[in-house]
Amino acid sequence: MNLMNKVMKIFVVSIIVLSLSAFVFNRQSEAATSHKVSYGETYWKIAKGFGIRINSLMTANHQKPLYAGETITLPNSPISLSDKKLLYRLVHAEAVGELYAGKVAVATVVLNRVQSSLFPNTVSGVIYQISGGHYAFTPVQDGRINEPADAESKKAVNEALALMGKSSGSLYFYNPATSSSAWILSRPVTVKIGHHVFAK
Repeated sequence: MNLMNKVMKIFVVSIIVLSLSAFVFNRQSEAATSHKVSYGETYWKIAKGFGIRINSLMTANHQKPLYAGETITLPNSPISLSDKKLLYRLVHAEAVGELYAGKVAVATVVLNRVQSSLFPNTVSGVIYQISGGHYAFTPVQDGRINEPADAESKKAVNEALALMGKSSGSLYFYNPATSSSAWILSRPVTVKIGHHVFAK
């Protein structure tokens, strides 16, 4: 019995150490300023892995070819960590069950709004914007914005951040099967993905 207690203590300590290591790794990856290139990595893979603009990444490293083992500079993400987590949750709530490309497009709409003079200039400002007495996004109105995001939504946000500034300029999206707004239906369509129509 004494041996069993020792084994259990070692097991519990091991779990705690592993949990702390995972926490530290995640914190480092979010705040990383450099990255050691692995074999087969490209600027695009690194940009979408960290959620940073590909143009900024290439500029920060003088657009030189990448070689495995070298350390490159990572520019800052174009949005704060808290805004990124909020965007993860919005994409999950708005695009659950949609194609991956549709999730990237939903994140892109928010990022396009941040860059547009027609909307607030932060992700949180855009997501929590109130217009006509209602929030701009249904998940904020009904509370689904508070649900945790899945891995695919996080990946989609990082890809949208990597592409930031390279989209077709969509500022809106809607489901034509449920939307009754004549105004939104009048907007110029940029693309249709899954159940969503994206527009300017």
